Parts: sequence; structure tokens; C-alpha cells
Amino acid sequence: MLPAILMVWGVYDSLEDATKGLLALGVNLGSQRITVGLLIGVGGIVYGSFFISWILQKLLVDEALFKQRVEKGVRLSIARLVNYAVMLIGFLLALSTLGFEISKITIMLSALGIGIGFGLQGIVNNFVSGLILLFERPVRVGDTIEIDGKFSEIRKIGVRATTVLTRDRADLIIPNADLISNQVTNWTLRNRLARLIIPVGVAYGSDVSLVMETLMQCAQSNPKVANLPAPKALFLSFGESTLDFELRVFLRDFDERIDVKSDLHQEIDRRFREAKIEIAFPQRDLHLRRVDEPVILQPPENTG
Repeated sequence: MLPAILMVWGVYDSLEDATKGLLALGVNLGSQRITVGLLIGVGGIVYGSFFISWILQKLLVDEALFKQRVEKGVRLSIARLVNYAVMLIGFLLALSTLGFEISKITIMLSALGIGIGFGLQGIVNNFVSGLILLFERPVRVGDTIEIDGKFSEIRKIGVRATTVLTRDRADLIIPNADLISNQVTNWTLRNRLARLIIPVGVAYGSDVSLVMETLMQCAQSNPKVANLPAPKALFLSFGESTLDFELRVFLRDFDERIDVKSDLHQEIDRRFREAKIEIAFPQRDLHLRRVDEPVILQPPENTG
């Protein structure tokens, strides 16, 4: 509309001249002239890069790789790398459109390197760490990890940071470098099996064989407990007030660990009551070596 308005006002003789005149408007930056047409072209390249990247990611994640039954984490990693590659090509094309030569780009990269040396080490470190996470995949989207004693689920692996969901349903942002340099326990890297240990202390004099048999029955009756590796009931030690046992089981899914632990506690308590097995509590025996005779013989005071 703007070229048409300029033509009506008599600024230009034709619509074509008005369009060319508007696109030729610009400023000089040294030997390079930046025009409206040039900026529109650069904007088109950048937008086109975003659009092509989005299309390629959709085709890879939802079509080609999905039909090949490639794991979700691998699909997301490949899509993220394709996005980086397309955006890098778009950025270089935009610089070329603006008139930057290879030598000038080299100078810019050198200046960027100096900036990295002074203040961007953390950002670059996180970016490189993100690439390592995508290539080596020590953690994947959907994995359950333990870091600093907290259990979390990986939701997104980004360029700079990884987003995890904690047990409190809070989103926690972790710099990628922390996942590479610090110790992280990945409970579901190879499979979702997880071991659960239930300590049990019973009173002295209890039937040891009956206790172990009852513990095994509790484990075998729970459908969420895996058959392989098989559950084990162990008699570990003679404690101060208890005979100490442990029930060791493997769960089919790590995420069900807390629920299974509660179910086993309830089942053990119920079966022990039925079998008359006493779950012990701390006891202390008091031995009096010597008591003064006046204390023993002194009659109680008449308070009446």
C-alpha cells in the first residue's frame, strides 16, 4: 500500500518506481550500504531458516524416525542437531546477504573468541555440554535421575540447560555443564528395574524359618515385584534388641518404588500379625548391683 500511496501523492510516477525507491532507502555503514530491500531479504532468510528447520524436525520426529520405531530420545536428539545445522546455515546466508565477506566473518569470530575468553565461558561450556548430552546420551528425555539427593525426570535437553521435573512437581533448570561434570545417577538408563530393600527387626525367640518364609510370601504376592532377579529374604545379624532381617526385591518400574514400599510394609505387618511374629522395639534390662539397706527396709510414709 505504501508504494501506491506515494504514487498517488505524486512522489513517484509509477508503482514500480515507488517500490524500487522504497527498497533502495537505506544508510551507509562504511563501504556497505544497508537498504530496506536488503533487510527484508535478510529477514526472509532468517524466517525461512526457522520454517525449514520446523518442517524438517516434524518430518524426522513424527514421520520418518517414528515409523522406523526409533526411540523418542534419539528422535529428539537428531531433530535438535538438524535445527542447529539449519539455523547455522541461515545465519551464514544472512551475513553473506548483508555483504560480509569470509575474511570479515573470520574477524568477527576472532572478536567473538576474545569475548568468550573474557565473559562467555559458562555459556559456551553449557552449549558444548549440551551437544555432548545429545551425542553420548548419558541422560535422555524421560529418564529418572538423582542429583544432589533429589529424584527428577528429564523433560527437555536445551542448548544451555536441561529442564527436569522434581517429585514436588516443580520444574528445575540445571545447566548442562553440571550434568557432565558432576556425578549423576541415572536410574533408568538401561532399564527401569530398581532394587528395593525392606529392613525388618523381630523379637528374640521368633521362628527364623517362619520369618523368612513370610517375608518371601509378601514379596511374591505383590504383582509389581519382578520375578527376575528373584526376591531374597536374608537373616543379617543379631541386633541389640532384634533379630535383623532384610527383604530385597526388584521392581518392574522405578517410578513405583514408593508405592511398592508402602504396600510391602502393610503386607508384612498383616502377615506377621497372623503368624504371631512380634516386630521388636528397643528394650533395655536394668541390673541393680547394690542398694543401700535403709532404702530397702524403710517403710512407706503414711500420707493419710
